Amino acid sequence: MMDFTTPWWTMPLLAGILLAATTGPLGSFVVWRRMAFFGDTLAHGALLGITLGVLTDINLTLALIIGSVSLALVLLPLQRGSRLSSDTLLGIVSHGTLAVGLVALSLTDGIRVDLMGYLFGDLLAVESQHTLWLLLAAISTGLLLLWQWRALLAVTVSPELASIDGHPVQRLNLLLVLMLAIVVALAMKIVGILLISALLIIPAAAARSFARTPEQMVGLSSVAGVISVLLGMWASFRWDTPAGPSIVVAAMLLFLASIPVGRLQAAR
Repeated sequence: MMDFTTPWWTMPLLAGILLAATTGPLGSFVVWRRMAFFGDTLAHGALLGITLGVLTDINLTLALIIGSVSLALVLLPLQRGSRLSSDTLLGIVSHGTLAVGLVALSLTDGIRVDLMGYLFGDLLAVESQHTLWLLLAAISTGLLLLWQWRALLAVTVSPELASIDGHPVQRLNLLLVLMLAIVVALAMKIVGILLISALLIIPAAAARSFARTPEQMVGLSSVAGVISVLLGMWASFRWDTPAGPSIVVAAMLLFLASIPVGRLQAAR
C-alpha cells in the first residue's frame, strides 16, 4: 500500500518560501528608504510581545504582532518629534527594548521560553498555524502593495512631490511600517530577532544589481529570498546547521555573487 504522508519538512519549507516572497517587496522599500535599522528595532522591540504573551497567556504569534505593531506606532511620531538623529533614536529604542524584554522574561517565575529559538530562529519547528499566519500576511501584503504601489513609490522617491500630487504621505508611511511590523513579528520564528534585518536587506540588495526597474527589483528580491531559503534548508539538512542562520548565509553568498554583475552594468 502506498504511503501518501506529507514529509515533515513540507511545512517549514512552505513557511520559508512564503516569508521570502513577502520580504522581497518590503525589503526593496527598506533598501530604497534606508530603513534597515528601523526593521532591526522592530525585531528587538517585538521581544516585548513575547513577554506580553507569556504574562497574559495569549497566542505568542499574536502577542508578537501586537508588540511589533505597537512599537511601530510609537516610533513614527517619536522620530518626527525628536531632536536626535534617526539612527541614534532607533539605536536607543532597539537596544533598550531588547534589554527590557530579556529582563522581563527572566522575571517570569515558573515559565520557560525558548529564547534561543526567538533570537536565532527555529524554522524546522514551524507549525501549520504559523504557516497560516504567513500565508495571510503574504496575501494581504501583496494586495495592499498592488493597491498602493504607485503612491508608495512616489512617496519613496520624493515625499514632498508626492504630497503636492495629493498622496496622503503620512498614511502611506504608516501603511508601509505596519506591514513591515507584522512581517518582522512573523519572521522571528524562522530567522530570529538577530537575523530578521538580514533577510529583508540582503535579497533586495542582491536583486538591485540585476534590476532595471522597481518592479523588477521587487520580483527578483522575492526570487533571491526563495533561493536563499532553499539553499539554506539544504545546507541545514546536509551539515546539520541552524536553518535560520543558514538561510542568511545563503542570501549573503547570493549578494556576493551579484557584485560583479553590478560592476559590469555600471561600466556600460
